[in-house]
Amino acid sequence: MTAARFDELIHPSTRLTLVATLAAADWVAFAYLKDHLGLSDSALSKQLATLEAAGYVSTDRQPTGRRRTVRARLTQPGRAAFDGHVAALQAIVSQTNNTAPQPNS
Repeated sequence: MTAARFDELIHPSTRLTLVATLAAADWVAFAYLKDHLGLSDSALSKQLATLEAAGYVSTDRQPTGRRRTVRARLTQPGRAAFDGHVAALQAIVSQTNNTAPQPNS
């Protein structure tokens, strides 16, 4: 069981979607992430750099002809942070559902 821990770093919607996408695969191509998230190259690079600086993401650059193929993956700390954040969000929703006033019939 993952301990619930709200993570401010991955909570913004773009980063949360990025981390959730990475959580579903071993490695994800930069081009796929860019299209999936609807981000520019520079915006995606900035988000990946922020997550990489925190130790949550690892990137790999491989030369392919004249270009480089970039891919990213979650690290173990990144996966733990994501799992803890999801657990915290689920706890918030569960608490709200249990304490919300019920409409009158």
